[in-house]
Amino acid sequence: MIKKVFLAVLTIGFLTVSCSDDDNPIKTSRLTLNLDGLEALGPDFVYEGWIIVDGSPVSTGTFSSVSFPQTFNVNRSQLRKATTFVLSIEPAVDPDPAPAATKILAGDFSGNEASVSSSGIVGDFSTSSGKYILATPTDTDDTNEASGVWFLDNSGGSPVAGLNLPALSAGWKYEGWVVFDGTPITTGTFTMVDTADDNAATSMFKGDANNGPAYPGEDYLQNAPAGLTFPTDLKGRTVVISVEPDPDNSAAPFTLKPLAHMVPNDAMNHTVIMMGDGPVKGLTGMVSR
Repeated sequence: MIKKVFLAVLTIGFLTVSCSDDDNPIKTSRLTLNLDGLEALGPDFVYEGWIIVDGSPVSTGTFSSVSFPQTFNVNRSQLRKATTFVLSIEPAVDPDPAPAATKILAGDFSGNEASVSSSGIVGDFSTSSGKYILATPTDTDDTNEASGVWFLDNSGGSPVAGLNLPALSAGWKYEGWVVFDGTPITTGTFTMVDTADDNAATSMFKGDANNGPAYPGEDYLQNAPAGLTFPTDLKGRTVVISVEPDPDNSAAPFTLKPLAHMVPNDAMNHTVIMMGDGPVKGLTGMVSR
């Protein structure tokens, strides 16, 4: 069902809208957003809408609730001249009046409507695919191999990248997850599919022998969160690749999840397993003025 968000005007720089005198009131018009799939952000961040007017961004306001519709008034002259709408993720307390790099939706106006999507501004995940293996290369114990997941393909003898994902726009990172009884536990964040992830050397879960191969992944061998026991067996668990805002103050996976797969109960260790499509490969919406 199409949802409607109506954003408040907060313009920037010399385009800032201020209170006018009684003899020259500023005329306003409505801007309506019909968006699907947005999720609430962490407490330190908000969504912010922008219209592009004469090549410059003009804020249309911030919101944190994703219960739609919401409505605000926008400067009529600026709205009429707007060529593009952009939705970004911003710090709740933001000293920078310009849009952040973390832009999630964008689209050009055609007449009074703009069809917006995440594919052109975050990444196009329509052809994404993935492979992974079960293994625990960060220790010397070969009895717990089903307790680690690594996004690589070793079917040719030498390992190669197991993930086929587009390069992300600035302000975004990939993150791997394993869902343990409804609780997602990270495997780490990354931007390159053929390089170790960001926590390769610092993971609290990995073994003590080494940092593992030069690909994203994780061994769940020690320091298990409350309620879990490591080492464990990942068979029957769900493996997910999400796309996360950077910076990201939420411990939960973000709404964009292009790849996911439940590890088969009969999965073999060190053997390639194919991933499937995740629940959300893109976000879309319609903006009206």
